[in-house]
Amino acid sequence: MTNPNQHSQKTLMSNSSTVQRKWHLVDAKDKTLGRLATKVSSILKGKNKTNYTPHVDNGDYVIVINAAQIHLTGKKWFQKLYYKHSGYPGGLTKVNATEMMKKFPTRMVEKAILGMIPHTKLGSQIGKKLFVYPQADHNHQAQKPEILEV
Repeated sequence: MTNPNQHSQKTLMSNSSTVQRKWHLVDAKDKTLGRLATKVSSILKGKNKTNYTPHVDNGDYVIVINAAQIHLTGKKWFQKLYYKHSGYPGGLTKVNATEMMKKFPTRMVEKAILGMIPHTKLGSQIGKKLFVYPQADHNHQAQKPEILEV
């Protein structure tokens, strides 16, 4: 029998219409790649919020600047390899981190962060809220991003 003085508690589940998103600005200059990526991916997924729900995209927007000045520990500039395949037989190509930084300065940061979010439809929706720039200039001043220390 239920007590009339007791109130039932309901678990609040957030949905896409109740999410309030913020814009965060992260400076990647002299930051370690993996440590930066874990913090940014957590914010993209919304795990820093109290109303985190795994099946809802309730994360914030993140702008990463100075991606060309990221820091790698040890000998990773020469030993870390990035692979891609053309789809044809024998079409596997590999590039080390130094060459990747010369050709595509933002791609190392993007791959590290996007590799830490789910590889599902929800994950691709979460990944669209990430913006990476090689230098300090970006075109999101109108959103008034908050500076986030990592």
